[in-house]
Amino acid sequence: MSLSESMNIEQLIQEFEDLGDWDDQCDYLIDLGRELPKLPDHAKTEEHRVRGCQSNVWLVSEVKAGSPPRLEFIANSDAIIVNGLIAVVTILYSGRTPQEILEIDPRQVFARLGLERHLSSQRRNGLFGMVERIRHLANEAAANSTAK
Repeated sequence: MSLSESMNIEQLIQEFEDLGDWDDQCDYLIDLGRELPKLPDHAKTEEHRVRGCQSNVWLVSEVKAGSPPRLEFIANSDAIIVNGLIAVVTILYSGRTPQEILEIDPRQVFARLGLERHLSSQRRNGLFGMVERIRHLANEAAANSTAK
């Protein structure tokens, strides 16, 4: 199990606060990104590509059976800092129900991590592109679970 899989968002926020300065936080993001599970090449399709990202980002979800079902996300990018941002997003959203995903305020979390002020506007757009895709997948999963 990687560090990002064993961590929750509050632990990540605490780690960022402990690190203090952006250079150390950025290094930590890069380390988290290196630990991401690899997305198989066959999943790197236009269907799974995240819109709005400057870099190539592919994101897929798996619905874990249960009542209610939970979603797991796996994603990769061709940019190392973006892989770190993917790790943040997966820590925030993976393992949650569609309803929990839709109730999360990502802006508040990203602000607590300092991402709002340290990322370029293009990187922020990409980050929110990932969030939009995850919310779309959560809406689909919610609709599918109520249709059954």
